[in-house]
Amino acid sequence: MKYRLKKYNSRLKGTITLESSKSESNRALILNALAGGDIANLRNLSNARDTQTMNNLLSQKLDEYDVKDAGTTMRFLTAYFAIHGQNVTITGTDRMKKRPIGPLVEALRNLGADITYLENEGYPPLRISKIESQATNEISIPGNISSQYISALLMIAPSLPQGLTITLKTEIYSRPYIQMTLDLMEAFGVSSRWIGKKISIGPQIYKPVCYNIEGDWSGASYWYGFMSISQDKGYLNLPGIRNYSTQGDNKIANIMFQFGIASHFEAGKVKLLKRDERSKALTLDFKDCPDLAQTVMVAAAVTGTSLEMIGLESLKIKETDRVAAMQNELSKINAKLIEENNMWTLVPSEDLPESVEIDTYEDHRMAMAFAPLCQLMDVTIDDPLVVEKSYPRFWKELRDLGIDIEVIK
Repeated sequence: MKYRLKKYNSRLKGTITLESSKSESNRALILNALAGGDIANLRNLSNARDTQTMNNLLSQKLDEYDVKDAGTTMRFLTAYFAIHGQNVTITGTDRMKKRPIGPLVEALRNLGADITYLENEGYPPLRISKIESQATNEISIPGNISSQYISALLMIAPSLPQGLTITLKTEIYSRPYIQMTLDLMEAFGVSSRWIGKKISIGPQIYKPVCYNIEGDWSGASYWYGFMSISQDKGYLNLPGIRNYSTQGDNKIANIMFQFGIASHFEAGKVKLLKRDERSKALTLDFKDCPDLAQTVMVAAAVTGTSLEMIGLESLKIKETDRVAAMQNELSKINAKLIEENNMWTLVPSEDLPESVEIDTYEDHRMAMAFAPLCQLMDVTIDDPLVVEKSYPRFWKELRDLGIDIEVIK
């Protein structure tokens, strides 16, 4: 199935319903389980497929756990079963079986977990038995890999008899997501120390608490993308997100200010407005917020904004190789993404087509990053329901704005 988004010529204006934060929801589900809390304690959980998968699997006692395409669920449950599992198998889709998990497995093995690769070394599926005797309370792990490995280890640390000190032995990427994990752990009664590249957590007991999940800044980023490409001044209200947020993707507000979008924070919402000034050449570092990169690249490609970017290394091990996917799809609108020595250059389009068809590569962010192009041309999105992974309401929100979406079967 495909969706054809007809070119939208009207002024953007309205209020958008965001999903709750998937990042907060998935961490809160693990912490609530470790605390022995009731699921009713968690308010405003995300409806994203990844979160629902995590919730469903935590509520069952199985021999085999299928995380489908949920990378966060795979990583967090791998660590969770290292202290609670007994000869359980964890698996996923064919793409999940190509997403590396070696650094996390190595760290858990060093702690004493019994983990076996069932197919290819370094990749799911896994068979896991819990740590019977903690082998060490100190491990080292690269800081420039997925922060989900680090967060997975942090969340089980207080449940280990000796606690855990983690040394991040390289430059630290996605620092806000690590801090989010520590902040949520504190909400569940666990203290930590982060000094330099060492994070220390003593043995402690999680406490069940009532916790309200914040709106999703990752989801908000797509509406910033819409405003940046908009040809007319309008506004969008985004309720449920905070200015002072632990979510790393709140950096989209500062990035999009340079694209001419002002963020006016009011009680319980932010209002997006166009402003007169914008930059035409930017240097951006995405190491703390890699999930924003696709949205920003699309906006730059069609607004004449050249980009020099670093911090995109982790995009290659996401739902797809997002660097290669973006190179392919940006070329369809006559823009270029050039990679050289861990530096990426985006050359914007000088000649936009009248229509484009976008492949999504089983990646929700590809669909949502390119959707704003419908303000400039007809856009066909292949496999549009992939957005259910993180933002099931996305297409409904477009329709509510007045965007005409034709279903092509």
